[in-house]
Amino acid sequence: MFSKYLKSLSILNKFLFINFIIFTIIGLFTIIYLNNVQPNLIKKKSINHINTIDNTIDTLIRLDVKFLANDIRKFLFSTRFIFQNLDRVIFFNNDLNIIGDTDTLDLDPRSFSTRLNEIEFESLNEKKLDQNTENKNTDINKNKIRSFENILKRYSNSNDYGSPYTFAEEGFNQFKLTTIKNVIKDGSNIGYIVISENANDIKIATDERKAFVIRTAIAVGFVILIFSFVLSRYFIKPIQNLVSYTKVIKEKNQTKTNIENLKNRNDELGLLSNSLDDMTNELQKRVANAENFSTDLVHEIRNPLASLKSASEILQDTNSSDQRMKLLNILSHDVQRIERLITDYSQMLKDEVALSKEKMKKINIEPIIQSVVDDYNNIYNLKENIKIEYDNDGKHEYPINGIENRIEQIIANLLDNSISFSKKGGNIFVNISNDSNKKIIVKIADEGQGFKEKETSKIFKRFYSNRPDKFGEHSGLGLNIVKNLVELHDGEIVASNRFDIEGAMIEIRFPRV
Repeated sequence: MFSKYLKSLSILNKFLFINFIIFTIIGLFTIIYLNNVQPNLIKKKSINHINTIDNTIDTLIRLDVKFLANDIRKFLFSTRFIFQNLDRVIFFNNDLNIIGDTDTLDLDPRSFSTRLNEIEFESLNEKKLDQNTENKNTDINKNKIRSFENILKRYSNSNDYGSPYTFAEEGFNQFKLTTIKNVIKDGSNIGYIVISENANDIKIATDERKAFVIRTAIAVGFVILIFSFVLSRYFIKPIQNLVSYTKVIKEKNQTKTNIENLKNRNDELGLLSNSLDDMTNELQKRVANAENFSTDLVHEIRNPLASLKSASEILQDTNSSDQRMKLLNILSHDVQRIERLITDYSQMLKDEVALSKEKMKKINIEPIIQSVVDDYNNIYNLKENIKIEYDNDGKHEYPINGIENRIEQIIANLLDNSISFSKKGGNIFVNISNDSNKKIIVKIADEGQGFKEKETSKIFKRFYSNRPDKFGEHSGLGLNIVKNLVELHDGEIVASNRFDIEGAMIEIRFPRV
């Protein structure tokens, strides 16, 4: 279900959705972490309180200090160094009356003097008690004492009785931590010890972590927002434009697209746009060629079909054997012509499919051409006494980017065309050379009748044939196939008549690697 929903989203929505899920998971873990920060810090301080209380109880029991106000005061003076790092330590008896309080001692700076003797100590305690009674007798302290008393009452009636109990109080700019434990001596409870400490450092640490998380979340959200904008502006929209471009091409719509802007980009999307546009133009070119070719083929087949129809109709009405023989020859000739057109057309389609699968590579065309020339010499020199002469400019390398069997096909088709126009005993010349423009020139010249056309480019058109004496024996596709193969190799082909003697010459220019 989740994968189906994710697949239905756009790229930008997928990105935002996945980031939202990850952000939510990280947020949950962060909340859990923040919720555990304060309890962990409280626990550390609570452990210190508990250790101090346990040590104090052990010392009270070991020294056999009675849980009375005077004895506790003397104990606090004698062991004051234990409580110096704590804000306040309070001793309560079983009646929940205060019998000792470090805040009371701290009112007089002389209280921790090491030179006080016992008489001064007792006298000082009495003075300090009176002074503290006067100074601390305020509503705030009364509320605090009542608060401690209420907490002690709840503690004595709770399941935590007998074990240390820690609680926190949070007010405006103040965070206090208080730990309570009852004191048991000889199996009975004799009082309570309360440690209260200002723990603002816990609140500061917690607030700092929360502030850090909030700042980080805002920064990450801002980065995601920027990245989403960049993703949408420079990636999603161009891809959408490419999709729109393909739809326009598919629907043959005349709507203009801004793919030209995408083609000017220097990144992968620019390369993709150029490749897509080139592929589209190539496909459109092939479709147009296929449509034109089909139209031309239908037109070429219509003529022999009309001739077949006329000859067959006349054949039914004639009784002359000579006339019937002539009509049968016409029928046979037209059938062969249709068969030749269909065969050549089928072969041309096969060649186009094969070309789409073949890959260009660097080849030396000199041995390829020489091999084809040698093969044709062995056939036609004996058959029709036609000699094919091969020559080059003395170079040993003629490298181009091409397909070997297609170069063979080009030379073979041109030699077939030259031989068809040559007389018995004639010569055909094949030459390969380099020019100053980094071109490799291949020339094929014969001693035939030459071209009668003023515009020799016509001979490369489909189904074009100027052979009145051999009408119907050629489909007119040979030179058109040659032209297409030459252009496939980024080459040029030109036809002309020879200047020195009668004859025709075909010149091909391949780009040298």
